Amino acid sequence: MQILDNISLKPYNTFGIDVKAKHFASIQTIEELKSLYSNNNYPKKFLIGGGSNMLLTQDIDALVIHLNLQGIQILKKEDNFVYINVKAGQNWHDFVLWTLDNNYGGLENMSLIPGNVGTAPIQNIGAYGVELKDVFYSCEVLNLENLKIETLTNKACNFGYRNSIFKNEAKGKYIILSVTFKLTVNNHTLNTNYGAITSQLEAMQVKDPTIKDVSNAVIAIRKSKLPDPKQIGNSGSFFKNPIISIHQFKDLEKNFPNLPHYVISDTEIKIPAGWLIEKAGFKGKTFDNYGVHKQQALVLINYGGATGQQILELSKLIQKTIYRIFNISIEAEVNIF
Repeated sequence: MQILDNISLKPYNTFGIDVKAKHFASIQTIEELKSLYSNNNYPKKFLIGGGSNMLLTQDIDALVIHLNLQGIQILKKEDNFVYINVKAGQNWHDFVLWTLDNNYGGLENMSLIPGNVGTAPIQNIGAYGVELKDVFYSCEVLNLENLKIETLTNKACNFGYRNSIFKNEAKGKYIILSVTFKLTVNNHTLNTNYGAITSQLEAMQVKDPTIKDVSNAVIAIRKSKLPDPKQIGNSGSFFKNPIISIHQFKDLEKNFPNLPHYVISDTEIKIPAGWLIEKAGFKGKTFDNYGVHKQQALVLINYGGATGQQILELSKLIQKTIYRIFNISIEAEVNIF
């Protein structure tokens, strides 16, 4: 393990923002991680994984630790389930493909989500009707107060919509080292009713889909709507879909009769943030070398050379405009530093 100085973080964030780390180290073992966190020569530390859910707006005056723990291990099988432990630095989509190759079901709807396994529980990532909490069994974490390893159950993580204990009461307390998933082995439950999966399967002429077919459909949909971070800087969906009251929804529906929505409960409705942003006139809009993606309004783009501050200001403009038009507050899904 080597500690470097004045290192660009452009290769370590999917927005491709060129800010610098005062100090930088990439670690591959838990022992290296513990060693860095017990090193008092670097009092300020900043953890980075796949860099897919962050917007860096300034240089990082700290020791930036790149968490590069790798490995997949089958812990046990029982009846129709398999328990798989995956290290935090494992690429998420590569792991999804591995499960499909082994005919393990549960992650197919979350294919092609950027980032690493270790950051997935923080956001409770999800796509096309499936969330991480649906397949999450437990995770191993490093408690930064005493540098001891602990195990947190699904219930202990207090998952919500794009939310978890790691974003709230336990923020800054733990580092996720690995995640254990509970996946199906044979009797897979397919979720094909959300979004355009059904129509995509029809276009692929698939009548009796497998988990691999569902994954292929999701990949095709995402590729048609979302830019590849390796080609154009972005962090996927920048904003959360807002949840509003049924009363506010009925008021909005008077002025916007075609307002798309998803019923969450008897009192709550989820509104697609992308629709709101498009109706506000931002879809496909460019500002010099950054802007809003032309096919998916939820995605903010760095076409090359934009600063994190420029993209942050654009996100604030979108938020203010949405509130002015619809009286709805939309929150950033990405973490802003």
